[in-house]
Amino acid sequence: MAKDVIIALDFPSSKVTLDFLKNFKNEKVYVKVGMELFYREGPSIIKEIKRLGHKIFLDLKIHDIPNTCKGATNSLILLDVDMINFHIAGGKKMLTEASEVVNSKKPELITLGVTMLTSTVEEVMHNELKIDREKSLEDVVLDYAKLAKEAKLSGIVCSALEVPKIKENLGANFITVTPGIRKVKGTDDQKRVVTPSKARELGSDYIVVGRPITKAEDPLKEYKEIRRDFLGGEQ
Repeated sequence: MAKDVIIALDFPSSKVTLDFLKNFKNEKVYVKVGMELFYREGPSIIKEIKRLGHKIFLDLKIHDIPNTCKGATNSLILLDVDMINFHIAGGKKMLTEASEVVNSKKPELITLGVTMLTSTVEEVMHNELKIDREKSLEDVVLDYAKLAKEAKLSGIVCSALEVPKIKENLGANFITVTPGIRKVKGTDDQKRVVTPSKARELGSDYIVVGRPITKAEDPLKEYKEIRRDFLGGEQ
């Protein structure tokens, strides 16, 4: 299975984004376009990044009634992105209708279910989200992952810490995309974090890295170091 580092382009405009990507003019990289950038610039930024030859994870975390989700999926397919995602909390019918659209029109598109955000800790899950106090966060992530697989999604977004249990229960080919990657444990809003080499050890298929690369003095150098740490001998 292909493994890679995905750079999170959490920028406020296309100008800042495209200026940043000049650091990678001789590289074809995998990038993540999230809500901040897409809601500001719309499909035009996707076309620009594609024109540069990069792969795109469009991270919009779709979550709505099944018919609306199905329509949104039909629209996203037209953008020719490489990876999209949905909130598993939307339920099996929502996820299944979306995956059926993808599998009939663009089966190579990777579809992911979002389990628990890496900013969520167990206390928040129990006290604020009111999810079963008898279950650990890891158990809930596994339940969500099983639902995603039943709906025929390609994989999930989760913390790298949960990957071993996911792979053990759902198989090596069920894709895990893991944000919350830091070279050292920081103090920002990501809570369930690991290093790139630890993510490799745990079995992550893709890691999503934002600020450690985008705020680096030399983004290309930092990207290559993180990619080397993650891929090890698989480069």
